Amino acid sequence: MAPDVALGTLLFTAIEPHRGHEVAYNRWYETDHFYSGCLVGPWCFAGRRFVAPKRLKDLRSPANSPLCEDPMAGSYLSIYWIEAGQHAPWTKWAVDTVHRLHAEGRMFAERDHTHTAMYDHQRSITRDTPIELALDRAFDGLVVTAGELCGDATLDDLAEWSDRWVTAAFDQPWGPTVVGTSSNLPLPADAPDVPENAANDRRFLQLHFLDHDPADGWDDGWARWGTDLDSSGIADHLWTGPYLPTVPGTDRYTNELW
Repeated sequence: MAPDVALGTLLFTAIEPHRGHEVAYNRWYETDHFYSGCLVGPWCFAGRRFVAPKRLKDLRSPANSPLCEDPMAGSYLSIYWIEAGQHAPWTKWAVDTVHRLHAEGRMFAERDHTHTAMYDHQRSITRDTPIELALDRAFDGLVVTAGELCGDATLDDLAEWSDRWVTAAFDQPWGPTVVGTSSNLPLPADAPDVPENAANDRRFLQLHFLDHDPADGWDDGWARWGTDLDSSGIADHLWTGPYLPTVPGTDRYTNELW
């Protein structure tokens, strides 16, 4: 039976605060924009913020990626779940809301978008927690992986490969608990404050939620994900990046970004 509330699409927004403004950015986002720009809106049923200190950025690969051209950028990441079937009305609400927040002087100029895009949730695989609860469970870590399908490969081909890779990873101490796969969607043409980011329906994103620090066992597992994907012939590896959840109400990690 389908869940009463099902994940449909997600907003993925990786941001880099300007140096010297990281504390102010963190406070603005967590006390205002996290709520006013997304969570107070209809059909957005979960959200969580993540951060990548330098020690985790040093694990990213490859060094040059269309998702993150500067390997030290995208220090902060916010992810939001949008209810299935509500993508169009939520997107209209979000665009209208950000226009209003601009008019009210409630945006933050000292930041850059590293990668902000909408994604269409395709499927998930889990040991115990439904993907709909993944942002609320307060996992200890997150690994974001991204790729682009090769030739005639399909998302079904990717699903078969991912199921094998993830099922084996579940049994490893560095492995994930929940993995969600999504495909790229276009942003509205009138979306303010976001650089133009043409959708590519061959690109996909995977979110791997962890019960431990993502650096633990990195060389045994996540460092191999991109190589294994490239070797599959199904897709090209675009990016792998680890994150930690932020600690709301604190400025923890703001002095560890670079």
